Amino acid sequence: MHHIPVRSPAFTIIVALLLATPSFSQAADEDVNSVATHLLDAEIALHADDYLTAVSEYRKAAESSDSADIARQATRLAFDFGFNDEAVLAAKRWRDLAPDSDDALLHLAQISLRRGELRAARRHFTTLIENGEQPADERLFTLMNFISQEDPKLADDLMRSLARPYKDSALAHYAAAAVALQADDLEFAIEQSKIAIELDPEWIKAKLLYARAMLLAGEGDDAIDYTARIIGDDPNPNPDARMELALMYITANREDDALSQVNQVLMESAKRTDALRMMAIINFRQNNLDAAWDDFEDLLASGDYTADALYYLARIADYRSEFDRAVSLYSQVMTGKNAVTSQRRASALMAYQQDDPDGALQRLDDFADKRPPFAIDMILAKAQLLNSLDRHEEALDNYDKANSYRPDDESIALGRAELMLRMDRLEDSLAAYREAARRWPDSSMTLNALGYTLADRTDEYREAEKLIRKALKSDPESAAIIDSLGWVLYKRGKHEEAVEHLKIAYAKFPDHEVASHLIAVLAALERTDEALELLAEAELKDPESDLLKDVRERLFLETP
Repeated sequence: MHHIPVRSPAFTIIVALLLATPSFSQAADEDVNSVATHLLDAEIALHADDYLTAVSEYRKAAESSDSADIARQATRLAFDFGFNDEAVLAAKRWRDLAPDSDDALLHLAQISLRRGELRAARRHFTTLIENGEQPADERLFTLMNFISQEDPKLADDLMRSLARPYKDSALAHYAAAAVALQADDLEFAIEQSKIAIELDPEWIKAKLLYARAMLLAGEGDDAIDYTARIIGDDPNPNPDARMELALMYITANREDDALSQVNQVLMESAKRTDALRMMAIINFRQNNLDAAWDDFEDLLASGDYTADALYYLARIADYRSEFDRAVSLYSQVMTGKNAVTSQRRASALMAYQQDDPDGALQRLDDFADKRPPFAIDMILAKAQLLNSLDRHEEALDNYDKANSYRPDDESIALGRAELMLRMDRLEDSLAAYREAARRWPDSSMTLNALGYTLADRTDEYREAEKLIRKALKSDPESAAIIDSLGWVLYKRGKHEEAVEHLKIAYAKFPDHEVASHLIAVLAALERTDEALELLAEAELKDPESDLLKDVRERLFLETP
């Protein structure tokens, strides 16, 4: 971003308060000046997109000040950007200045969990649970929403520990089940939800969680039957049970049955906007776009689920090639799980459909300014858009910046390595892939990326095959890895074996790159008719594919 550094209103107010404080000594004046300097430096860094410096300066201001407000602002800024080392320091300062603040302690607890410090997280959350006016198990149930925002495995470990003292509480067992479900420990989720039901047989929420756990465990028919019985046995069926059953029907591709449940909910209570939302999504999934559009407009007018309504309206406009409208709608999705996807798509449409790449990049910058929690995602989005525009040096600058902010993000490391490969910086790319393999030695994604690059760009075929086979052992159903194995076998001259794997990969994922590999191997085996038939089929699907054009020019230049 290229902004003129200006003071934000929050900064101006804080500095005004600091400077309005009576000066009792030169040392006090120096402290005030120090805090003001750190705050100004933070604002300048923030407007220059130097997020880590901004967060660090806010934290230094908090440490130099006795203002709990400054410490709170420093903590929230670091928390939003995901700079956990800075966040924990700021949160501890906030806690020191406001020892009775549950908000400060909650931030410290959540940051500790995010950092994987389970002992500290347990201590802080336990204090929150025990010190409230509500019964402890009710506090635990409420805190579940915060705990479940973090890494699922860490959250699961923590919740089991926190819930253990409350063996007679349905709420505690429910919380343990819900977090375990998020961590894919379906057996434990089923066990805990059953205990919650035994402790409170009338609690519908526990029954629905049990049904959901059964569904995810592959017991779809049993889950549907169980939920349907809950509804059928009740003379006044709970609308939440109908909504849960509708979700199950959607999962089972029984969307007409799902609509029936949703319509029943709306007949009984037209104000249930969650039912309106589900009906709209079902119509969207069934390609009833006119009905879905009307439903989502009604949802938008209700003021509920605004981000979802805008997102799906944008997708419908996008599908209809109404690109100006789609950009406008996507750009308004500022919160929720679809915010990053929406801003990416808006910028792509601006770049390619509106022929405004600079405006597209500015769109991402503006969103980052307005929504700091997504700022680093927008740096990555810029890197990817610049890459697609062949502005590789600028893309690499943004990848480097994103990587410096999120050094533990595997996808960023791999994206950066792939970009250098596109820039014909093979050695740098291989070095980056090898570093990723060192960092994530059991990652099928990283192992396959390095193995395929070695197979495709070097003659290190033995090492490549070893890496790819290790990746395949970890993820045996991956079409991408099966394709890589077929390709390295081809490079090693094992053509018959290569064809077997490439046919499996193509059946799973009929992509132009997989097709180009299979065509090349078929040609090497002199199975020309089969190769040409596949080439013609692939060209119909993807007539602009450079890979397919290359295969035709190299292998079948004289063939019409």
